[in-house]
Amino acid sequence: MLRFTIRRLAQLALVVVVLSMLLFAWLRMLPGGPVSALLGDRATPEARAKLEADLGLDQPIFVQYWRFLGRAVTGDFGTSTGVQRGSPALEVFLTRFPATLELSILALLLAVVVGIPLGYLAARKRGSWLDNVSITWSLIGVAVPLLKFVFAIQLGALPASGRQDVGLNATRVTGFYILDGLLTREFDAAWNSFVHLILPAIALSTIPFAVIFRITRAAVLDVMDEDYVRTARAKGLTGMVIRRRHILHNAMLPVVTTIGLQTGALLAGAVLTERVFNIAGIGQAVAIGFQRKDFPVLQVVILASAMVYVLVNLIVDLSYALIDPRLRTR
Repeated sequence: MLRFTIRRLAQLALVVVVLSMLLFAWLRMLPGGPVSALLGDRATPEARAKLEADLGLDQPIFVQYWRFLGRAVTGDFGTSTGVQRGSPALEVFLTRFPATLELSILALLLAVVVGIPLGYLAARKRGSWLDNVSITWSLIGVAVPLLKFVFAIQLGALPASGRQDVGLNATRVTGFYILDGLLTREFDAAWNSFVHLILPAIALSTIPFAVIFRITRAAVLDVMDEDYVRTARAKGLTGMVIRRRHILHNAMLPVVTTIGLQTGALLAGAVLTERVFNIAGIGQAVAIGFQRKDFPVLQVVILASAMVYVLVNLIVDLSYALIDPRLRTR
């Protein structure tokens, strides 16, 4: 298992390096560039040339990348020019990341806790009303912009935006508002934060839920038709043993893959969700960064998000090895 983990870590480190190269080159090909972001489009040619020299942008691209890599290792990604002007780009990311992670964790939990059991039940009750209703919901579940309109605006049952009520004087410890409320015993603040997360988490979880549900249903249906399941029934094993040991265990591989992929999709979906619900996370930072050409923030946010995605894939690989030990030798 240790050798398997080391091999995967080496492969993922290479992926991160290659990704940083592609990201560095791509951002510098975007219209305008960092000079226009800092000086504006009406800057004089002399001012542009001076700033390019100061930033090292007059050097060959590989020299610029090497300098960028050297600074990035020390945590220096430059200074924000639009999202939070004057603040270090890494600080902008660290300040906003807890909001996105808190939202993504709750959304993923909703998708998994509802999607896997419902997918399993739909497979067991194939052709029933439960199966038909579940499939229909998984197809139309992505149409939830109405959530905010109905529950927040029309009914007023849930907050429409933000992470907490503006007038709430809560203590900040970790940046995770729910956790902060629990740590400081400010349970009203923790509950207020949770209530604010309900609508955006449901909105963000609908696509992962639909995918996880359908993959779980298909995987369970495939496994239920396997010979070893029929053999287990013929041996007289109880239904619970067959479901737990033979059906669910063998159906989990594609489901684990799907959960890993959907975790990365949550980070992408957070861009729209955080804008709609006015949550100051990294998704909102990406949207503002593109709008205001804040390249330092875009670099650190996209690279860090990619690293999170890579780590999730590592966890998925390790889960594979735990579920099916034969994969450890590959």
